[in-house]
Amino acid sequence: MFVENTNTGIIPEKEIFENLLKDMESLLEENTPPLSNISNFISLINDAFRKISWIGFYFAKNDILYLGPFQGKVACTKIKIGNGVCGTSAEKRETVIVEDVHKFPGHIACDSGSNSEIVIPIIQNSRLIGVLDLDSYSFSAFSEIDKIYLEKLVKLLTDKVNFESFTI
Repeated sequence: MFVENTNTGIIPEKEIFENLLKDMESLLEENTPPLSNISNFISLINDAFRKISWIGFYFAKNDILYLGPFQGKVACTKIKIGNGVCGTSAEKRETVIVEDVHKFPGHIACDSGSNSEIVIPIIQNSRLIGVLDLDSYSFSAFSEIDKIYLEKLVKLLTDKVNFESFTI
């Protein structure tokens, strides 16, 4: 997959992700509050891709995912773990890619214009912290490349940010 960059033309997504990993490594600061780090985390990813219509975090507390920092339209504030794409990813503790959200059983439509989605669970020390959710107005916008690199980015986040004291 390729992405158009307004400055240099077409750039392979893999190259964009490799650059994101390098940038994120220097952006995330271990002694900075988690909220500051995660806010910059989503901004950096959002700025890299035109295909993203919404990106943000949902954080787990008991059996509910609560909306965290995001970029995009107004979103659902609570999602029960096990419901929708985010809740499914949280429950299974695995990345979920949905090519057509309208065909996903129990999909929660915060933005009716969304057509595809990828959700990556955030786990630190065997504890579910929450999920990273990305939506697109395009069908089949997210691929195995997105899965691999978004999981690497989330791993970098959990390596650099201590969520032990982070509360919702």
